[in-house]
Amino acid sequence: MSSRANPKVAVLLGGPSAEREVSLSSGRECAAALRAEGFQVTEVDAGPDLAQQLQALAPDVVFNALHGRWGEDGCVQGLLEWIGIPYTHSGVLASALAMDKERSKQVYRDAGLPVVESVLASKDEIEAAHVMAPPYVVKPYNEGSSVGVYLVMDGANTPPRLSPEMPETLMVETYAPGRELTTTVVGDRALTVTDILTDGWYDYDAKYKDGGSRHVLPAAVPHEIFDACLDYALRAHRALGCRGVSRTDFRWDESRGLDGLILLETNTQPGMTPTSLAPEQGQSVGISFGALCRWMVEDASCNR
Repeated sequence: MSSRANPKVAVLLGGPSAEREVSLSSGRECAAALRAEGFQVTEVDAGPDLAQQLQALAPDVVFNALHGRWGEDGCVQGLLEWIGIPYTHSGVLASALAMDKERSKQVYRDAGLPVVESVLASKDEIEAAHVMAPPYVVKPYNEGSSVGVYLVMDGANTPPRLSPEMPETLMVETYAPGRELTTTVVGDRALTVTDILTDGWYDYDAKYKDGGSRHVLPAAVPHEIFDACLDYALRAHRALGCRGVSRTDFRWDESRGLDGLILLETNTQPGMTPTSLAPEQGQSVGISFGALCRWMVEDASCNR
């Protein structure tokens, strides 16, 4: 990052993915916070001309507030490496691995982290017959924000009928029952554990609509589970090769104790509004939203 007194920061937001609206919200909030911290900030709605826009702006740092495919899966990271601009969050390989849920699960397994059984299958196979015994979950293996998730519960006589918009290859994984827990990692520090309470499945609406979910932090869980979440999140962050901020999500079946704690996925670019899970955890341990955004800019790097 440049040592200039008021570094120029380009905040990437929007983009073409299914999570565009979430990214616009995150990006605007981060841009406002960075301006308050004294940075020169330009908001850039990332499109096909992104390289030209960045070369014209010549920022000192890119704050990547994109979510979903293209912005979060290594593509934009590769572009920024090629141009040679330091950027926030994880690099090319970690971003690609974390977005590919099947490959990231193999990384978790190799690191000794607990995950459920899963397979990749075509839409035709999934709609023709149960790929595995219910209960199970069907979802894209390279999307975030619970986009396109189908839950097939015990007693389902027929397999799910999938939306025509779903990709041709999907992940089918054993349903992990229990409470929804999450832990944010900032650099080499796992912050705390949040217990996410909803009235049903933790889907897109539960994540982003007002009143869709309630957050309890620090989570009221046994010390063994709390400490395991911190440990697993940091190990997942390191195993994937993440940098900056990441957030790892869990399911915990409290009837099974530690054996009931399952790692679901790691998000390399978690939501970044002041009330999003990662900034909320930061504030709970004394890191203000502005300070977190500043740290992320100061932590930005580029391998070039």
